[in-house]
Amino acid sequence: MSNYLAFATVTATLQRNLQAAVQNDVEGARVTTVSPSEIGNGTPETGVNIFLYQVITNPALHNIDATPFRTKGTPVKRQSAMDLYYMFSFYGNNNELAPQRLLGSVVQTLNDQRVISEQMLLDACADSTYTFLRNSDLANQVQQITLIPLNLDLEDLSKTWSVFFQTPYVLSVAYKVLVVLVEGKESKERALPIRDRRMGGMATFPSQPRIEKIESQSGQFEPILPDSTLVIRGKQLKGEHFTQVRIGGVEITPTDIADTQIKLPLAVLPQYALRAGVQSLQVIHPSTLVSPADPRQRRVGTESNAAPFVLRPRVTGVSVDDIEETDDDRRNANVWVEVNLIVGASQRVVLALNEFSLASPTAYMFDLPKRTADARQVMFPVQEVEPGEYLVRLLIDGAESQLTIDTDRDSPTYDWYIGPKIRIL
Repeated sequence: MSNYLAFATVTATLQRNLQAAVQNDVEGARVTTVSPSEIGNGTPETGVNIFLYQVITNPALHNIDATPFRTKGTPVKRQSAMDLYYMFSFYGNNNELAPQRLLGSVVQTLNDQRVISEQMLLDACADSTYTFLRNSDLANQVQQITLIPLNLDLEDLSKTWSVFFQTPYVLSVAYKVLVVLVEGKESKERALPIRDRRMGGMATFPSQPRIEKIESQSGQFEPILPDSTLVIRGKQLKGEHFTQVRIGGVEITPTDIADTQIKLPLAVLPQYALRAGVQSLQVIHPSTLVSPADPRQRRVGTESNAAPFVLRPRVTGVSVDDIEETDDDRRNANVWVEVNLIVGASQRVVLALNEFSLASPTAYMFDLPKRTADARQVMFPVQEVEPGEYLVRLLIDGAESQLTIDTDRDSPTYDWYIGPKIRIL
């Protein structure tokens, strides 16, 4: 977060960076920050004008606690998260198409500088032109500051320019800067830390099970795979008569049950119940004395909270076909990936390719096209890929498949990622 100089620092940084670009592209061009009504009155004959014409609250980040600062033990203060809207206007000799050349220079520069980096902000504050920004601390902001071009149609553009009374229109383009956080001066009150989590003193079911953690039996930080054994930790997990675990709409009766821990091999679940990505799990205590295997005898009992865990897929096969060479010596191809879980038609699937090389390796990501059926094998059309050998990963609803590591100490690739791989040549 930053102080009251935040908005001026963004404007000065834009002016400074664009000045370096436009003066190289269009001789004599200057970047100004005046009101559009003042263009032509004392401004250079050729130039770009930057004007902050609107500031809107960012609803996602406005007045929330700054968690990174809380962890450092500093006081939490109110913050305002603002999105800034800038109008870039271009003027000069139209016979020489100076405004259009300046427009191209600015668009090109901002394409390369979509993120206003910490160093750019520090350089602007240290510039002797902006001595009034010496106390700005915007460079310390945790959130990234990003530039986004706005698509203003003719109606939106005319409405924007209509606020500048009796000001003739000049060639313009608009950009949005998000997000700038301005911190208040007064610290908020800080409550005492929470010592324990409880269900509440007036619970309908005093013996209701409570899940606190789900992890792999292989270790707390090991990934959960379809053949993993889940360790479910919590309180009052063992029911009086029966205990079941619900995953993916399927209820399973585990055999290893204790009051604070349940072990459940995922291999006992039917394949259709497992999906890569975030899975929901509940512990159930049926109230019937009859075996829960007979649905006719079952009655509703008590259920725990729904606890999430991430189930990661495993790539079981990869192949490439229909390789085509493009005009710039790159390749288009179809990459087929087979996994050990059913990929749902509505799930978002991404293919990640990393070149198997130590010399400036390239990397690509491709979305799986829309499909209508579930499948274990999916096909990605990849375009404009450099010829080479690539490691393959799959991300299904954010759950990432694992790469194979070379564990042979005598191998030249010992402790490297070595698969799964494909060759696109």
